[in-house]
Amino acid sequence: MPTSDITLVVTQVRSSIGCKANQRATLKSLGLRKIRQTVEREDTPQIRGMIHTVRHLVTVEEVGS
Repeated sequence: MPTSDITLVVTQVRSSIGCKANQRATLKSLGLRKIRQTVEREDTPQIRGMIHTVRHLVTVEEVGS
C-alpha cells in the first residue's frame, strides 16, 4: 500500500562498477540498469529503504498526483 499519492522518480547518475554486491542488487530491484535511466516508483517505506542504500548512485524527485 502506498503511504501517499506521491510518486518517486529515481534516476541513476553514477555507475555501479566497484560497488558492493548488495548495492548492485538494489539497483536491479529498483529497475535501474544504465546511467541516466529513470524509473517511477510508489512512495513506500520499502522503496525509501532501497533508495537509502544506493543514495550516492541515484537522484530522487517527488511527484505528486
